Amino acid sequence: MVPLLVLIVALLIPNGVLSIPSTVPAFLWSSHYNLVSDNGLKESVNYQVISPKDLAKSVLSEAGWSNFLCKGKKFQDPLDLALLFVGGELQSSDLSLNKHANSALSDLLKDSFVRSNTSMAFPYVAASEDVNLEDSLVSGFAEACGDDLGIGNVAFLGSCSMGNGNQEETAASHSVQGYLTKRMEKSHKGKTDLVVFCTGQHQASKNVDRTQSEGEILSELISSVEESGAKYAVLYVSDISRSIQYPSYRDLQRFLAESATGNGSTNFTGCDGVCQIKSSLLEGLLVGLVLLIILISGLCCMMGIDTPTRFEAPQDS
Repeated sequence: MVPLLVLIVALLIPNGVLSIPSTVPAFLWSSHYNLVSDNGLKESVNYQVISPKDLAKSVLSEAGWSNFLCKGKKFQDPLDLALLFVGGELQSSDLSLNKHANSALSDLLKDSFVRSNTSMAFPYVAASEDVNLEDSLVSGFAEACGDDLGIGNVAFLGSCSMGNGNQEETAASHSVQGYLTKRMEKSHKGKTDLVVFCTGQHQASKNVDRTQSEGEILSELISSVEESGAKYAVLYVSDISRSIQYPSYRDLQRFLAESATGNGSTNFTGCDGVCQIKSSLLEGLLVGLVLLIILISGLCCMMGIDTPTRFEAPQDS
């Protein structure tokens, strides 16, 4: 009876009810300041499942970025640069499954996490395909700081988009080096600039080397910043909507539709109300058929029990 109950539950429960929401990791580190807040410690890990908005608040409060991105009481000199890197090659499950993770990227994140003066990890950030991650984080910084927002400048590089406005995608090292050169010319003293760099397949550009992995791109960015002599902090966040290994439902649906069109089939239709009714009837018919088979089998077993019609009288001893 147990396999039957499992089958019935699998048929009756709608798709997606038992699915677990996808989560992505985030890492933060810096060797140019020491975290002296009461809640933050070196190599600390927040195991809670948090949203991108909560991640922005935790980065400001627990990781001490409020001392650089917000005005007010500052316990040390501000950083020159806060680098937000939005990738798409890691999910939370990849941290324990090394065969699925990018080794160069995971090694870089682990080494940076251990060797830096201040480092934090957020292994479970709730992923969303409907919300622009970089937009959500930057707006979260602004909401958390409020009127005390003290960012000198915000630059979106790579394939980032802000407010549904796409920007031209350029190579990682060239874009950051160009920005650092302009920053030195303008000299934003006393303020920290926020640089957001995104990878992914949102745009196709001839200036970008698609053979580079995220680990190589992030390593180039950090090398460019270090060569400039700027004091910086890095926040790496993975975005499931930019992932090639784990494509979104919309991308998969579009791929299947385009494949059908390319093969000459133009009769691609979705499941409308009549289709859903028929599918429900077929599911009910299948469950009813299984129950009927069980009932008939039970009746046959009961009918097969043959009892004697008479019993012999006991013999006197």
